[in-house]
Amino acid sequence: MARSNEETKTYQEWFNLADSDGDGRISGNDATKFFGLSKLSRSQLKQLWALADTKRQGFLGFNEFVTAMQLVSLAQAGYELNSDILKTEIDKENVKPPVMEGLEGLVALKTKRLAINSPPEIQAPAQLQSIPSNPWFTSKSKSLKRLPVNSVTSIVDGLKKLYVERLKPLEATYRYNDFGSPLLTNSDFDAKPMVMLLGQYSTGKTTFIKHLLRCDYPGAHVGPEPTTDRFVVVMSGPDERSIPGNTIAVDADMPFGGLTTFGGSFLSKFQCSQMPHPLLDEVTFVDTPGVLSGEKQRTQRSYDFTGVVSWFAAKCDLILLLFDPHKLDISDEFKRVISSLRGNEDKIRVVLNKADQVDTQQLMRVYGALMWSLGKVLNTPEVSRVYIGSFNDKPMDESFVGPLGRDLFEKEQNDLLADLVDIPKKACDRKINEFVKRARSAKIHAYIISHLKKEMPAIMGKAKAQQRLIDNLDDEFAKVQREYHLPAGDFPSADHFREVLSNYNIDKFEKLKSRMIQAVDDMLGYEIPELLKKFRNPYD
Repeated sequence: MARSNEETKTYQEWFNLADSDGDGRISGNDATKFFGLSKLSRSQLKQLWALADTKRQGFLGFNEFVTAMQLVSLAQAGYELNSDILKTEIDKENVKPPVMEGLEGLVALKTKRLAINSPPEIQAPAQLQSIPSNPWFTSKSKSLKRLPVNSVTSIVDGLKKLYVERLKPLEATYRYNDFGSPLLTNSDFDAKPMVMLLGQYSTGKTTFIKHLLRCDYPGAHVGPEPTTDRFVVVMSGPDERSIPGNTIAVDADMPFGGLTTFGGSFLSKFQCSQMPHPLLDEVTFVDTPGVLSGEKQRTQRSYDFTGVVSWFAAKCDLILLLFDPHKLDISDEFKRVISSLRGNEDKIRVVLNKADQVDTQQLMRVYGALMWSLGKVLNTPEVSRVYIGSFNDKPMDESFVGPLGRDLFEKEQNDLLADLVDIPKKACDRKINEFVKRARSAKIHAYIISHLKKEMPAIMGKAKAQQRLIDNLDDEFAKVQREYHLPAGDFPSADHFREVLSNYNIDKFEKLKSRMIQAVDDMLGYEIPELLKKFRNPYD
């Protein structure tokens, strides 16, 4: 729903009034006080919050607050609140501005509160002010320092603090960042959701992004030859420009610092394309070089291609594997790339692009051949979801594909677009999921390292013992699994672990620190559930 400048000004005043602590966010407590003035029922307010807080952040920013106020107007006018209400064409003459009873009293209360507070210049510095003793994080281990209630203003903010206080010490002690993923920074938590496109050259990866944006982006080049020879991150920015890889990798505000571990050879093949675009305000796209096939596989890349793909896969919210009807073979490099996505199978979607280049009968055969090829590399018992379509801006040749093909392509394209639209809404849930997955992985890593340390002799024969442990790593993994009752599927790749471990002296690692393990267990068992409870729908 459009709004006038006068309405925007009014909503800004109301937003400032509802924001009790002035942090630019309407918390659940703020919402129950302010939206209660609308006199809507609790069930209406519950639905209102769910529709306004689409990203499930646990708070409302100004834009979400405006959406909530528009929903208040519609509810007061007798409209039923549902997911389609804001898309519906509504006669504005039938919808009056929201009525908030008792607003004057709230203004007077806030004015009085501001009057009795000390002026900012004579207040104690923030770090010297007393911290409330009533924590919202509770822990079974009383010796652990608790996080104060006022220290957390959102789910993402809570995850940041839990990472620094609970998980990061464990990762640093057992060098998890060298074996798994680099240590996280604030930019990793604040990053927009990402979508990565993978496929052989000329399967339409760059064209797919241009199709969604409805325009070119800086550095985009399309052709039948392998045109995209680098990893390109397409993201929102104040103006159109391309940023070299070395520059973006050292930018603390960007979540790409971990890519420095792949060296200068990779960073010279990495760039960021920025442009102002409403879609990029919500999602970041990662365009990748075409996977090599045939004789071209003999040419070695100058960097660890599958390692880079695996790094991005862990960061991305969705991974699109693109095929076209004339490139269904899965080369050795493509097989290694798909194998590097291990642990991220839930993010993978398969797209059969350029499907309008074959007729209906051929399409059926192509689809069957694609499913057969995927079945050999995707080690899952479930059938992969395959979207069929032609994702470009060229008009479809209906005389060739027929009305049945046109309807099929439209439905498939709508399904894929719906999947993409859902990404920002699920971004917060994805961050929680990835955080919990990382915590479990780091804990298993600590168990493995401490077990290997325990197996080392005290004085003589350390070099031989280390080599024996590295050679029999699968057996050592099995011992750790049995000792701590851990699921086998959560263990890392033995080959990768062996490769990294060979560069370390096992005897120099720390013994198992049960206090750190207990801190992570308490975080997973108590503190994260409390965090989610604090920022859930306040009307539940």
